[in-house]
Amino acid sequence: MPHTEIRYAVGQCSLGALLVARSPAGLCAISLGDDADALAAGLLTAHPQARPDTDDSALAQVAAFIDRPGSTLALPLAPQGTPFQLRVWQALAQIAPGHTLSYTELAQRIGAPRAVRAVAGACAANPLAVAIPCHRVLRRDGALAGYRWGEARKRALLEREARLGSQP
Repeated sequence: MPHTEIRYAVGQCSLGALLVARSPAGLCAISLGDDADALAAGLLTAHPQARPDTDDSALAQVAAFIDRPGSTLALPLAPQGTPFQLRVWQALAQIAPGHTLSYTELAQRIGAPRAVRAVAGACAANPLAVAIPCHRVLRRDGALAGYRWGEARKRALLEREARLGSQP
């Protein structure tokens, strides 16, 4: 996306610092962390042309989406990746809140059963935290494994979604 206009906003959500970036096509980055300035610096390293957004409505919508598992994010997504990554991310979007898959199951689901490591790499490269729910992928033994945005955040997201499924 070197020549695309990117606007971003940073703030806080229930999981810590939040960065939301968008291009004319839609959301291109959602990042979680401990320090909003560090999130902005990371985005600017990858996209030096990105500029702060005076309209933080997308930030507010994403923060609300994070707090309401199972809700719909009414903003278009525009992730940039390889065709393989896009295939993995599309499959991730089909995992319902409160459900999980293993990396092996996800590889099978996309028709690439021998590409488990590549699937894990695509999950790690996911630019849209929570909107593309890579937190719903676990190791085959059910362990959390790594999470780009922190294992504690992954655990919190999965616990929220599990509570959603247990409500009458």
